[in-house]
Amino acid sequence: MALALLRREGVVAVGAGQAAAAAAIALFLLLFLITPVATVIYVAFTEKGSGAFTFVNFYDFARTDLFVRSFWNSVYVSAMAVVLASVFALPLATITTRFEFRGALLIQTLGFVPLIMPPFVGAVAMQLLFGRNGTVNLLLDDWFGLKIPFMEGLNGVVFVQAIHYFPFILVNLSASLRNIDRSMEEAAQNLGCSGFRLFRRVVFPLALPGYLAGASLVFVKVFDDLATPLLLNVKDMLAPQAYLRVTSIGIADPMGYVIATVLIAVSILAMWASAAAMRGKDYSTAQRGGGGLSQRRMRRWESALAYFVVFLILGLVLAPHLGLLLLSFATIWSYSPLPDGFTLAHYTRVFGESFVYIKNTVLYASLAGLIDVVLGTAIAYFVLRTKLVGREWLDWAASAALAVPGVVLGIGYLRTFYGVQLPGGQPLATLWIMIVIALAIRRLPYALRACYAALQQISVSLEEAAENLGATKARTVRRVVVPLMTGGILAGFISSFSTAAVELSATLMLVQSSSDAPLAYGLYIFMQSPAGRGPGAALGVIAVMLVAACAFLTHLVVERSQGAQGLSS
Repeated sequence: MALALLRREGVVAVGAGQAAAAAAIALFLLLFLITPVATVIYVAFTEKGSGAFTFVNFYDFARTDLFVRSFWNSVYVSAMAVVLASVFALPLATITTRFEFRGALLIQTLGFVPLIMPPFVGAVAMQLLFGRNGTVNLLLDDWFGLKIPFMEGLNGVVFVQAIHYFPFILVNLSASLRNIDRSMEEAAQNLGCSGFRLFRRVVFPLALPGYLAGASLVFVKVFDDLATPLLLNVKDMLAPQAYLRVTSIGIADPMGYVIATVLIAVSILAMWASAAAMRGKDYSTAQRGGGGLSQRRMRRWESALAYFVVFLILGLVLAPHLGLLLLSFATIWSYSPLPDGFTLAHYTRVFGESFVYIKNTVLYASLAGLIDVVLGTAIAYFVLRTKLVGREWLDWAASAALAVPGVVLGIGYLRTFYGVQLPGGQPLATLWIMIVIALAIRRLPYALRACYAALQQISVSLEEAAENLGATKARTVRRVVVPLMTGGILAGFISSFSTAAVELSATLMLVQSSSDAPLAYGLYIFMQSPAGRGPGAALGVIAVMLVAACAFLTHLVVERSQGAQGLSS
């Protein structure tokens, strides 16, 4: 009777095998996520030499002008990147959801494209186009005798980051706008509210959860980014300072850990603030009123203005891809609006000398994606289908990786595992498998959410039917649950693969030799010198094509999965 009741509630009793699997997952997260992060925090509060607990390291941080300036620079860049990203995202989201606009789906798709290029690669292309002697400023100087400092100092970091991360706001805000009950807008219009006042007082407040979700992601991603400021020669920000302290002074220097702890604290604070802003407020509606906001037909002049705004924004946010493509074929591109000539030599060099980067990336990202979907499927099953004690903690620990900056995880791995010696005397932290594990930990939340959503859509009655026919729990999971989750599992794998393929922050700390380096590391090395930027751009184009193919596969898998579920229902 009790077992039947548990099954009706959608959960099953916990067997020894499930408990052992959950313990193994907990041990993996403890070793490779919690322990390295806890080590970073512990060292930050430890006095060098004596090992005693102290706040002196944070006192030294607070009285060092470079670190204080770096902190406020990071806050400024992150906040302004959110503002500028909102300027790009708000018009696109509003135009494509509130109005009858031809090409809305294409615009939404193109608006997502900036995410498939690593931001530090986009920084180089943006310098060529918008730098002091870039295409735009050379033309402005020739036509009007002026130059605009698009890429100078912190403003350059803001510009690049806003262009790269604005799709987070676009996607989340568009989804929120589509989910607003049409009757809410109609009621406001019946009371005389219209135009911008309607948007400001009714529409946007109802879409605020989606906007804040995207804005908080932009803030955290920009705050934690390492490579973009370094490539733009902006070193007085927190993430570059953490990297420079550890690589120049060593892993024994406590100040690198203090900076890393501050990075963690600010990331968690930003996410908490986003959630707190929504607490106590109700954004739900009683009915869907016919499917979202009513789309209004624009007048001719409004349509012309809308197309102008859309083309202007898309041209701006897609400019890095055009610049990267031109650079990958350019012979020389310096002090001229366009390259002096074109060649295929950069691609020949990349495939001849740097194929190891591509091979390592495919290997590392594939293994990381496999680890993520195995862990994600198991954790989702424990949370949704069992009464396992502490299952929520598995979910929380795996999701917490989203708040851990890559540079912090890399520092934690060096500090935790560098002293662990293998039989041959090689430190554990220098093995290539540690890069794979770091990538898996960083992307685990993405795969977990995909697997979680897939399992939520599977009826427990299907598992009960299999068990009633004599199948064991393990056989039911293997033959029924996992096949039905295939779409979500594949989507999780491809999402993890595509994002791990261009991850740099953690791998920059862990790569010990070029033979073990992935594609993102090779890109960073190439982009360090003007002579290597042509081959680097060619490698960047390959990276963009790789990630774009993964994004397309993800979309295809999700569409087919939804179609199959629709037919089965």
